[in-house]
Amino acid sequence: MTYRVIQWSTGNVGHHAARLIARHPDLELVGLWVHSPDKVGRDVGELIGIEPLGITATDDVDALLALGADCVSYTATADLRPTEAIDDMARILASGANVVSSSVVPLLYPPHVDPMMRAPLEDACTSGGTSCFTSGIDPGWANDLLPLVLTGNCEYIDSVRMMEIVNYNTYAQPEVLFGTMGFGQPLDATPLLLVPGVLSFAWGGVVRGIAAALGAELDELVEVHERLPAPADIDLGFGVVEAGTTAALRFEVQGIVNGTVRVVLEHVTRLDDDLAPDWPQPAGHSGYRVIVSGNPNYTVDLQMMGDDGDHNTAGLVGTAARIVNAIPAVCAARPGLLSVTDLPLVPGRGLLRTD
Repeated sequence: MTYRVIQWSTGNVGHHAARLIARHPDLELVGLWVHSPDKVGRDVGELIGIEPLGITATDDVDALLALGADCVSYTATADLRPTEAIDDMARILASGANVVSSSVVPLLYPPHVDPMMRAPLEDACTSGGTSCFTSGIDPGWANDLLPLVLTGNCEYIDSVRMMEIVNYNTYAQPEVLFGTMGFGQPLDATPLLLVPGVLSFAWGGVVRGIAAALGAELDELVEVHERLPAPADIDLGFGVVEAGTTAALRFEVQGIVNGTVRVVLEHVTRLDDDLAPDWPQPAGHSGYRVIVSGNPNYTVDLQMMGDDGDHNTAGLVGTAARIVNAIPAVCAARPGLLSVTDLPLVPGRGLLRTD
């Protein structure tokens, strides 16, 4: 069966998702929504850097939904507009199209999200008979699917730690890096990411989801963080981090059970490989690490690199691939908001090159 798919946005994740849909043997790209007026009317292939596809980009939502697609890949940025993103997805779901999304990342584990925030999506799934699955790489498969696979091969488990250890010096999203995350800001500044509750909102669903899958109920989530300054100016090419301002960030979202830290989501983020040498180091240039303490003890390091030689490209493609490749499973799933435990294993069916 071929599933007809609309791609929603062509940002850092979206343009990869559109390419993956166009080239997937079980999917057909039938439409593309764009925000920028200068992209409207242009061939989708041109916008995403591949051959012309004979499909034109549009900002006409009604026209797109009238196509009767099986699924919409929704990757529009939601960091500063979660309510608008939820409204978009609810409209899509109510129209009869399923949704896979890398936006509004707390929905990765729906019970973590406030019921008032979930309600429009749940109502839309009911009225449209549709399903909605949110994922990516982090939050996403590097800290839900991968650790759950490991925990299924234990006698007992003392704790689970999911780590991202990444150099963000090629992450060319200044508004996120400098604004949301606070790089280049004074060490005593409070960027959005470090406002109390934001870390738990964004990554607490991962921690709660792992605990729930292991049959444990958390007492609370605890946030901790540490920052270090740049010893000298760091020119990233899309902005300069001045000496003395934030250039390394480490944070944890800890899941507590009976007073003990049992499940941890940790990020170790640098803008230069030489910063914070005593903090955890990646196995390669950048990547993810899962540590399951118990019997046996497992440590798995995931290194990643895009075909352009950039580890950040790999993260973006890995995010897009998780949701795009899940489309057939999501279309076949029960109506409602889905998490990783609601889907079967999603292999790269049809993606092995044989020519």
